[in-house]
Amino acid sequence: MKITLDEEKCCGAGQCVLIAPEVFDQRDEDGIVILLDAEPASEQHAAVRESASVCPAAAILLSEEG
Repeated sequence: MKITLDEEKCCGAGQCVLIAPEVFDQRDEDGIVILLDAEPASEQHAAVRESASVCPAAAILLSEEG
């Protein structure tokens, strides 16, 4: 799995950080998402998929390559 973010879409809701804190964080100044791990281990995949599905701005893009 490979993760890409669209920072322009991110509204700073923070749901991704609550669900997968090992993979996502937020900038202090504006709450925009920060990607900590673009290719997380398989045990993180379910949480990352959930994060993408609940993102209100659809700013998390997943690719199942690899």
